[in-house]
Amino acid sequence: MTPETKAAASYSRPPRLVIVHGYGATTENHWFPWLQQRMASQGWDVTLADLPDSDAPAAGPWAGAVEDAVGQVDGRTYLIGHSLGCVTLLRHLAGRTDPWSLGGIILVAGFTGKLESLPELDPYLEENVELQDLPGSIRNRLVIHSDDDPLVPPSASASLADRLNAPALVIPGAKHFLDVDGVTDLPEAAAALASWAS
Repeated sequence: MTPETKAAASYSRPPRLVIVHGYGATTENHWFPWLQQRMASQGWDVTLADLPDSDAPAAGPWAGAVEDAVGQVDGRTYLIGHSLGCVTLLRHLAGRTDPWSLGGIILVAGFTGKLESLPELDPYLEENVELQDLPGSIRNRLVIHSDDDPLVPPSASASLADRLNAPALVIPGAKHFLDVDGVTDLPEAAAALASWAS
């Protein structure tokens, strides 16, 4: 199969989305089921990564779960992470040794580095995330954050957007994008994904 034929074949497949939750969450929380249903209804192949023991995240098991969920990536693969799931996704991409490219990534309430609000995550966040080589391999990038997040400072998400050379979309009053705060859908993410894959 020639590279041109391979590329044509990949674009005949439905776009693929992997959703990665964060600390203390499951695949059933927040806006994850809504986004899965919305994108599946548009013909997407959607995987929700189920990260083990999310109340006590450990870097090794979480990395393994993300690696299994993400698998091989190409220009029709899209990733979205929430909070600590963003850190985990970025570590996964930075650690890949195969040649890879990605259709896009959305980081919701994303950050790197330790959080004053959650010192219990310090061991997980001890390892730095190397971001400098990522933008060149990810065609579309977007950081979504609120202006009143009590857990991840908006400035931390804005800094992540800068480091990834990504636009930042600020959604007022969304706090940490949790269902307990009334955030059970995320149409802005669905719209971005649909526009990228069209």
